[in-house]
Amino acid sequence: MAPLIRPLPVDRIRPDNTAVLVIDMERDFVDAGAVQETPGGRALVPVINRLIGWARHHAAPVIFTHEMHRADHSDYGIELEFDPVHCIEGTPGCELTDGLDVQPHDWRIRNKRRYDSFVGTDLDLLLRSRRIENLVCCGVTTHCCVLSTVYSARHLDYRAIVPADAVAAVSPAHQEAALLCMSDVFAYITDVASVVALWPSPGGAGVWRCRLRARRCGSVPWPPRR
Repeated sequence: MAPLIRPLPVDRIRPDNTAVLVIDMERDFVDAGAVQETPGGRALVPVINRLIGWARHHAAPVIFTHEMHRADHSDYGIELEFDPVHCIEGTPGCELTDGLDVQPHDWRIRNKRRYDSFVGTDLDLLLRSRRIENLVCCGVTTHCCVLSTVYSARHLDYRAIVPADAVAAVSPAHQEAALLCMSDVFAYITDVASVVALWPSPGGAGVWRCRLRARRCGSVPWPPRR
């Protein structure tokens, strides 16, 4: 079943209140032959880089999360009943995969011990300190770390925006189920093209394309440029 597609609330999504959250694009989840390789994970790199470039062009923050676990496995809890050992601190598996456009000024959420990027981290504090209201969520996996992060974001009153072509799951069935569940009341499901059209380049033809897109979706007129 296809997810519910709602018009994006374009008047509420601005560069000063939006961040791109890149979830767990680490070697242990993305690299070929990795312990928890995500099918299609490496193909996300250029797609996510497009979102990153869009955010940077408009001075919106980019945040990378790193799932990490202690070498003695003491912080896994019951996770190892479901998953193999992965993302051990100090190992290459915790590093972001090659090709991602990562810059020194990007924010990092390290020592993430659970699927949910909010549990046990300072992500919420960081977002509230910067008055962030919207999270464009991308990365892996759609049905675990992305979904659980989106659920918490929604409960904390962040507006979650999930481009379906910027997330990947372990199977098409998992992808479809996760997108469907998130689309109910937890997130706006969209695509990368629609996201990057939100804030066109100054003076470009994208202004008119974006306004047309907004009108077709039945949303309010494009807000004045800040």
